[in-house]
Amino acid sequence: MAKLLAKYPTPAALRRAGEAHIGALLRKYAPRAWKGWAHEIIAALAAQTVVVSGTEAAGIVLPGLARMLSQNRTARANVLKRVEELVTEHPLHLMLDSMPGVGIRTEPRILTEVTGKDFATAGHLASYTGLAPVTWRSGTSIRGDHSSRKGNKVLKRALFLSAFASLKCRD
Repeated sequence: MAKLLAKYPTPAALRRAGEAHIGALLRKYAPRAWKGWAHEIIAALAAQTVVVSGTEAAGIVLPGLARMLSQNRTARANVLKRVEELVTEHPLHLMLDSMPGVGIRTEPRILTEVTGKDFATAGHLASYTGLAPVTWRSGTSIRGDHSSRKGNKVLKRALFLSAFASLKCRD
């Protein structure tokens, strides 16, 4: 849609372009929905009865905003590609990649939270994460083991999300 707004930023420009030109532009970006969207745009333009003042001014601003959105998407894709490269170079990559449910988005989160920290045992890591069970005690009352409310919430969330994702990718 950003390309559409960059090329035809006002209702008048869309009307001049017509359904065929709008459809041709949308076809590249929405191979299944382009025809319906082009028809809906033209139908909405035909139903429009009120002209808002400042529409032409918006036509000056919208192409620039659409270009900035496109640039942001490109920059985001470049950052994601670079993060993927850095993750694959990390020494823990093969181990994390072998875990079901840990993907290219969860792996960097786990790595950033544990890199640079030394854990003597797996129990220390579980405690740091907040996954180690905790026994709640109050005076003579001892209640069973419960999950901790403490720990690294970001790492805990990443591990929970990967655990739920692993439920879907069982072999």
